[in-house]
Amino acid sequence: MQGLRYCRTECLELALIEVFGRARPVPRHAAIASHRIPLGLLLLSRGQLTAEQLRTALEAQRAAGRGKIGAWLEELGFATEREITAALARQWSCPVLKVDLGEIGASHFPAIPALLLESFQMIPVDLVMATGTLLVAFSEGIDYTALYAIEQMLGYHTESCLVSSGSLQKSLQALARRRVSKDVILDGLEDAAECARIIGSYTAKVHAEEIRMARCGKHLWVRLERLGHDAVNLVLSAPDPSGDSQDHSSFSPALVPAPL
Repeated sequence: MQGLRYCRTECLELALIEVFGRARPVPRHAAIASHRIPLGLLLLSRGQLTAEQLRTALEAQRAAGRGKIGAWLEELGFATEREITAALARQWSCPVLKVDLGEIGASHFPAIPALLLESFQMIPVDLVMATGTLLVAFSEGIDYTALYAIEQMLGYHTESCLVSSGSLQKSLQALARRRVSKDVILDGLEDAAECARIIGSYTAKVHAEEIRMARCGKHLWVRLERLGHDAVNLVLSAPDPSGDSQDHSSFSPALVPAPL
């Protein structure tokens, strides 16, 4: 782990607790890029929306107390899914994946935990082995902390694109039908010591050769690399060492082990 070798589970657990204690969580809202032009105003400026329609959608959103403005514009019939996706792509300065995702095959993509794909509304759509580049599609905006975590955990360079929400949901469902999940999901953990005990126990159980970790939103993604076998993914609801109950998106770069 982090370039060091541990011969005893007890030593590994102590090292894990120390790593968790050095964590400097970054609030997720601070990690998401801000945009000078909100989605509604962007559609308004391009003549795809009227001021009255925008006000109606904003009032509906406030009254309900939930949902993104794009979803309300689509639900009220003021904008199409394609228009919303194109506007999001302009906000994030990234391309729209215009081809139909169809039923994406699971065999040639690295195994990113399904819980994380759902949480960040993302899915891998292409892997170029020659350049080590993994293309990841999002439907609700690009989360760069998730991309960074994927790079650190899998060793690929990542590129991002936007797809419609409907297309991404169909692809996630198709992926779930064909790929039997072996992810270990653990929730309700109380402290760093408990996280360390669980990781240490699974490391010994599966005879892991290397441990990689990355914080993704409220989850801690742990990847146990095994010689000659598929890696084992653990997804833990990791406690915040500072005691702050707010959602955090990533550990500091120094905490995330680089691929060997």
